[in-house]
Amino acid sequence: MSHQSELISTDINAYLAQHERKELLRLLTCGSVDDGKSTLIGRLLYDTKMIYQDHLDALGYDSMKSGTTDDSFDLALLTDGLQAEREQGITIDVAYRYFSTAKRKFIIADTPGHEQYTRNMATGASNCELAIILIDARHGVLTQTRRHTFIASLLGIKHLIVAVNKMDLMDFSEKVFNDIRDDYLDFTSELDTGELTFIPISAKNGDNVVNVSENTPWYDGETLMWMLENVKISADKNFEDFRFPVQYVNRPNLDFRGYCGTIASGVIRKGDHITALPSGKTSTIKSIVTYDEELEMAFTPMAITLTLEDEIDISRGDMIAHSDNLPTTKADFMATVVWMNEKALLPGKQYNFKHTTKSTTGQINMIQHKVDVNTLETSPTPSLELNEIGLCEINLNEPIHFDDYKKSQGSGSFIIIDRLTNATVGAGMISDEQRTGKHISTVSAHVTTEERAARYGQKPVTVMFIGLSGSGKSTLAHALERRLFDMGRVSTVLDGKQMRLGISKDLPHDAEGRAENLRRSAFIAKYLNDAGLICCAAFVSPNLDSREHMISVIGEENCMVIYLNPPLEVCMQRDPSGLYAAEQNVPSGNVPGISFDYPEPERPDLILPTHELDVEECIDRIINVMKEQSVI
Repeated sequence: MSHQSELISTDINAYLAQHERKELLRLLTCGSVDDGKSTLIGRLLYDTKMIYQDHLDALGYDSMKSGTTDDSFDLALLTDGLQAEREQGITIDVAYRYFSTAKRKFIIADTPGHEQYTRNMATGASNCELAIILIDARHGVLTQTRRHTFIASLLGIKHLIVAVNKMDLMDFSEKVFNDIRDDYLDFTSELDTGELTFIPISAKNGDNVVNVSENTPWYDGETLMWMLENVKISADKNFEDFRFPVQYVNRPNLDFRGYCGTIASGVIRKGDHITALPSGKTSTIKSIVTYDEELEMAFTPMAITLTLEDEIDISRGDMIAHSDNLPTTKADFMATVVWMNEKALLPGKQYNFKHTTKSTTGQINMIQHKVDVNTLETSPTPSLELNEIGLCEINLNEPIHFDDYKKSQGSGSFIIIDRLTNATVGAGMISDEQRTGKHISTVSAHVTTEERAARYGQKPVTVMFIGLSGSGKSTLAHALERRLFDMGRVSTVLDGKQMRLGISKDLPHDAEGRAENLRRSAFIAKYLNDAGLICCAAFVSPNLDSREHMISVIGEENCMVIYLNPPLEVCMQRDPSGLYAAEQNVPSGNVPGISFDYPEPERPDLILPTHELDVEECIDRIINVMKEQSVI
């Protein structure tokens, strides 16, 4: 099974030429924590004799030092190279290993199983044609198994091998294997998993990995190594739609101008008619150049340089395609996004987007839904947290040239980059079919309160700040709005003083006028709540009947009363509206706290002595109450 042959000693050039012509298979191992991914790769390398003797000696020493496999080799140490990985017996980062057999060359990615490293798994899977999903026979299908399977399906991996590992710990039970297979098939019934194969193995002992195991007479399938050597991958590539993102314009002298890049999909030949995007200018392929020679044709995923018969202004980020087969050119589209950052994805925030060789800015307008990887059910959401997956509406600041991801992975994928840290925070797969008219009839015309609450991630309530003039109502209302905005929530301020400048401008400043102002404000607050917003309302509200009427209009279950109770002397010192000073000069008899006593609320949700607490402390207490009442 080794890559070695007699040609090495007789004709090294012939051997290298033969080795170069071997087909390359990129694959990854994935699954939940401690399912045996690293051990399986170590077994493949060990049994195919791809480990040098000095490496074996070092492996033996490290195995004794780690003490995880008694007296035998710990094959997982071949890929778990980080000190933290060896200490914990887990995989943290993606580890790539190369090996070959007489039939094929392999690049294998060992991806981590922990949920917090799901982004590493998605990165490792992005260029693979085959995935080995490992399942611990003791535990069966777990959440992370489902998540990795779903991501593999999203990324368009067309060949999945489900390896039920550690069968030796379950006495190689056929029933255990069949139960896990049935459970996995039930979960993937709604997924596009392509070719799906199941195999019982023991990575530690080598059962059915490279050699057929005598412990599974009930299994009549092939070994894992045979599957890897014989899986058909040549038909997986898109050879129909030619897409050539220009990476670099090569101008070494006055007689040569070439456009360099890697073919994302399709085939190109000399004499083909092409169109350069976004200019729309057309020409004909003059030559196809590589480092070694000039070619008559080239195909994905070759790196080439194209020259044209005509002088066309083409630069990095442009795309060349056949004139009779052009990609979609738009600035807005739908895409499935895998979020890879600890800070949540926030609709409306500006990000950098890298699509093929083109970089631009843009935002996520909205998240249509997120996907539960356990049930594959969708639900509305205001944001995407780390490792969550959702269908998003993307809007860029300039058009890009793309295809549906299922049609062309190279031109149908992109990454999202944080503009401040320059870190990759998300990866997307374009699926523009979601916006076609055929889906419109299945969507309700009315947006329900429950849908808004789920989309914004909040219960729509009115937070009523009440208290004497100068107690801090407007200050805290605006501070709460800022805190909620920074948390990704949707809120607004309804201020009694601002109402007096507009809708309630016609009302007198007496008890009757205050009551009517509060009544009008109640209906506005209810309208804002019905729209899904949190309303931060600031009103003196000195009349018990008017206060109760406002609560009844909004709804007691949707109203939080925050009473601010600093002493009257403090409020008079602050006097933000000059109300107390005016009353001392020209008494009106209409100033609460001076002209008449201010009635305290009977059942406030929170009392804040704003003369003792600063603004941040007050907001912290309000946020805690909102969380306790499941508002946010």
